[in-house]
Amino acid sequence: MQPTADYPVNLQIEYPEHSSRLLAIFSIPYFLIRYLLLLPTMICLMFVGIAAFLVVWIAFWAVAFTGRYPRGMFDFAAGYIRWTSRVSAYLFGLTDKYPPFRMSS
Repeated sequence: MQPTADYPVNLQIEYPEHSSRLLAIFSIPYFLIRYLLLLPTMICLMFVGIAAFLVVWIAFWAVAFTGRYPRGMFDFAAGYIRWTSRVSAYLFGLTDKYPPFRMSS
């Protein structure tokens, strides 16, 4: 399905032709294995999420007074959502690639 150009947000996840059988086998009886692997990332995301909440709240006020979303605040919020999406994709088994510790693509 092709993304439409009239909507400002698009999420694309490529279908993996091959997935790790070993990770799948261990994830069935030990469903917490992916959570344990993601523990360092989840801790970082918790603090970044708090910062993102504050940045977005301040950005709402900036938009209300200036009519523009500050570019740095937009990039920070978009980076947080991008990082969270990569972590969720790994957690739900959509990809076997461990999510990197960065907010950029």
